[in-house]
Amino acid sequence: VRNRDQHAGVQYILDSVVAQLAAVPSRRFIYAEVAFLARWWQQQDEAMRRLVRELVQEGMAALGQTGGHKRGGGGRWEGLGGTERDIPFPFVPIHVPPGVPSPSFLSPWVSPFLFLVLSQPCPQLCPQSLLAVVAGEVTVLSPGILPNVYNPPPGLCWDQLCTDPPVVDGDGPERNVDTVVSSFLDAAATQAQQYRTNHIIMTMGSDFHYENAHLWFKNLDKLIAHVNARQANGSRIHALYSTPSCYLRELHRANLTWPLKTDDFFPYSDGPNQYWTGYFSSRPAFKGYERLSSSFLQICSQLEALAGPSAREGPYGTGDSSVLRKAVAVAQHHDAVSGTERQHVANDYARQLAKGWDCCQVLVANALSLLGGTKCPFVFCNALNISMCPLSETADHFTVILYNPLARRVAWPVRLPVRGSSYAVTDPEGQPVASQVSLDPTNPPNPPHPPLALGAPGELLFQAWAPPLGFSAFGVKQLSPADPWEPPERPSGDPELQIENEHLRVLFDPRTGLLREIQNLAKGFSLPVSQGFYWYNASAGNTQNPQASGAYIFRPNSSTPIPVAKCATTRLLKTPLVQELHQNFSAWCSQVLRLRPGQPYLELEWTVGPIPGTAGHTWAHLGTLGAGQGTAGHSWAHLGIAPRSSSSHLFCPPWQDEKLQLTVLTDRSQGGGSILDGSLELMVHRRLLKDDNRGVTEPLNEPGSDGRGLVVRGRHLVLLDTAAASADQHRPLAQEMTMSPSVVLAPGAGPHLRQVSGEGLWVSPAPGEVRVPGVPRLTQPSPQFSGLCQALPPNIHLLSLEPRGAGSLLLRLEHLYERGESQNGSQPATVDLTTLFSAFTITSVREMALGGDIPLRSVSRLLWTTATG
Repeated sequence: VRNRDQHAGVQYILDSVVAQLAAVPSRRFIYAEVAFLARWWQQQDEAMRRLVRELVQEGMAALGQTGGHKRGGGGRWEGLGGTERDIPFPFVPIHVPPGVPSPSFLSPWVSPFLFLVLSQPCPQLCPQSLLAVVAGEVTVLSPGILPNVYNPPPGLCWDQLCTDPPVVDGDGPERNVDTVVSSFLDAAATQAQQYRTNHIIMTMGSDFHYENAHLWFKNLDKLIAHVNARQANGSRIHALYSTPSCYLRELHRANLTWPLKTDDFFPYSDGPNQYWTGYFSSRPAFKGYERLSSSFLQICSQLEALAGPSAREGPYGTGDSSVLRKAVAVAQHHDAVSGTERQHVANDYARQLAKGWDCCQVLVANALSLLGGTKCPFVFCNALNISMCPLSETADHFTVILYNPLARRVAWPVRLPVRGSSYAVTDPEGQPVASQVSLDPTNPPNPPHPPLALGAPGELLFQAWAPPLGFSAFGVKQLSPADPWEPPERPSGDPELQIENEHLRVLFDPRTGLLREIQNLAKGFSLPVSQGFYWYNASAGNTQNPQASGAYIFRPNSSTPIPVAKCATTRLLKTPLVQELHQNFSAWCSQVLRLRPGQPYLELEWTVGPIPGTAGHTWAHLGTLGAGQGTAGHSWAHLGIAPRSSSSHLFCPPWQDEKLQLTVLTDRSQGGGSILDGSLELMVHRRLLKDDNRGVTEPLNEPGSDGRGLVVRGRHLVLLDTAAASADQHRPLAQEMTMSPSVVLAPGAGPHLRQVSGEGLWVSPAPGEVRVPGVPRLTQPSPQFSGLCQALPPNIHLLSLEPRGAGSLLLRLEHLYERGESQNGSQPATVDLTTLFSAFTITSVREMALGGDIPLRSVSRLLWTTATG
């Protein structure tokens, strides 16, 4: 509808292509934007759907995967709703574009492929039975890049958006077919020089092409016919329509030995000073929102599975997890979470996520009502990131319900804005829980971030816990009315500016207020560490190279970062529940460093923005000073550790020597690097005044809610441990950050959650008991609930649990550790599914491919010979 910004009519592409494929059976087409396909599919009648199924089954239409939500990197098309099981999977493409935030999300191909054989005999068309290729087996291939990215060779673009002349093969004066064929054969010969077999593949299309598919197919038909006609004169090139699956089959048939690639594809550059590293951090608020939304989607799906289908229709209305599932899927598109979209598009992605949250919150409320036997109102505090929650700020008695989506018990700090100065908190058994009310760090008396100073002045803090895949309810009562607030002073008698608990002691420079050293008290070692905030001024281009820094490109005008401030004003807070040092670097940059009892890591909660309009980029600089030069007595090596079960990186690579390891976990995707030995930089925010000419056509200048610029808050968790023990710390902690517990409030005493009977779901009702179909049988009221009979082994993660039709669920489990990563964690584990769940009984199991779409026995894998054997 915004053709003035970008002409794009995907529905017309599909209308046109289907008609052209049905007209000529030899044609092929590859389509990968599944979210658009789902919208188009819902508008088609049964005759059109039947035709599309036939085209796919015959291999004429190949559907690739992109913009789909795959928690485990599998192959389910979330966007197709009830249709994903009706459309087969003819191929999984292997080309990953540089904008992809995760290896699971693949190229937006919207085109057919020309398959060229540079010798005789000619191959037959690829039969449908060979089209099932699993991406996990393809990764052993030596990767490459197509010479024209995903565009056609120069001069051979025949879309209505192109200006190349059509193929004219008559006898008139405009005949150009010989020139076109010669140009095509030259391009094929040049490309073939870089390929190991006599098969090459060409993309014939581009973004938003094929709205009038007749133009493309008519010219391609002519091109193929005239290229193959030259075989009569000795040409050894045969051209035909094809798909990546057919091309891959021919590579496999070549029976070659392929080099094994194990390192990364990044950083990507398409020219001097043109590194595509900016999008790892562009739009950091949206990156954080996507991560939170993915976590809440798992909670929503789990409760839908545990409470049964009645959770979709309950006292709070109609709940629907599919709305958020589709929104999260689309948000993981390579031009969404990457931050390389225009502002109005980013706003629409956020709108879709918010709509999904609304639908899931209704479902969660219905599930709580079913499990708790109550109709009390539930309150979701969606603005806790700016310390706003109307119920906790106004009520003198309320209940905090903590849901834990992990398959092990979790302790979690609850922080709520309040106006009272003293509260009593009780646990699920009615026992008192230690709590405190302190000055909210986001709303100090002289706030460095005025836009955030909106909520209550106080913050209630207490440590909550919840059982595996379950809830715990905590009561909160105000003991006294609100008193005037006075900022806590630095405790007297402290010889140094420091915070500590039983695991760590963190020291600060008394002159600058900056981090100076981290000590591991439990194991008796320390590491000098300095941390601060820096910024890079964005390049606007120069006479030597006009490339400007933008949403895609990170190009500073100097390689030396500029400190936001060399000193920070500090405020120290020490209580039995928390020790914090508040640092204020400027009017737009502040941080809280935090230790809690029992916490083996240092938490850094940063708040940045609005960046002044003259600034280009802001980085958080975290590193070990002098470690690379040996001044700390260590020789450090950079380790690359792959994240698990997350579309974004769970943590940046740790720094390790022979004995010690420093690990940093992030709460969203962030660009980072070790520019100097022993240092680590993480980009936390960006604001730019120029476009980088990569298709966005507007600067990355997010206005924020008030138009002054965007304020972003996030967390880094820092662990310092021995190299041997580090994985046991950061693996489970990374899961807590990715699938974090969720807080729900209720006024007054709230619901009395009831433990599900261990007898399972399909039990006979007790005398006088009314059974609601699909709702678990419940025991006596209890303020705790767990969907598991026992926790999973500590090295096993419950990746997803979601309904898949009447009486069936999709369950994904994963091992958390790499082979040899942990002495205990890397060991195999056994899980008994028949006794795992408390809310239902598993009566049968069918092993599926990771995507959950097809049985594992139906997967046909290609085996490849590698140089390493």
